[in-house]
Amino acid sequence: RPVRCVPLTATHCRLRLAWSREHALWTPQQWSCVMFSEESRFSLQSDSRRTFIWRAPGTRYHQENTIERHRYGGAGWLVWGGIILGSRTDLHVQSVTMTGHIYRDVILEQHVRLFRGAMGAEFLFMDDNARPHRANIVDECLQSEDITRMDWPAYSPDLNPIQHMWDMLGRRIAARQPPPTCLP
Repeated sequence: RPVRCVPLTATHCRLRLAWSREHALWTPQQWSCVMFSEESRFSLQSDSRRTFIWRAPGTRYHQENTIERHRYGGAGWLVWGGIILGSRTDLHVQSVTMTGHIYRDVILEQHVRLFRGAMGAEFLFMDDNARPHRANIVDECLQSEDITRMDWPAYSPDLNPIQHMWDMLGRRIAARQPPPTCLP
């Protein structure tokens, strides 16, 4: 199968390269002040993208060669987490779409603010430029809590180390037998 990727414009590439060059020589001490955060959606349906089968020509639509999938992935959960060198936030799990209000009231107030308080002025908060993260109420909250947001190039999930955690979690969910039908 071909690798899936986000189409990048010349501007995206230029900004990603500039960000990488700016941070290439950062020390472990500098990185230890950065909280990387992101949310990821997990489906409780089996992950058919990781299922491979051998079938005879002309049998593609035979029942034994199909997997039923609900539209839009069926039952799923949005999970938010943050990691920082030597620590992590609790995971926040929700069944609804992330909004600016939820992001401010739950993510920033209940998770990020606590780390900022413990770490002091050196703390940098990384989020991925998603629309709810850029809502005016979120910007106002970050400013009132004196939380500095790290500049982040758009369409750059591969630069975020938390992506490895989401991949591991997704693989564990997909491997559960029997597959989970709900989250506790």
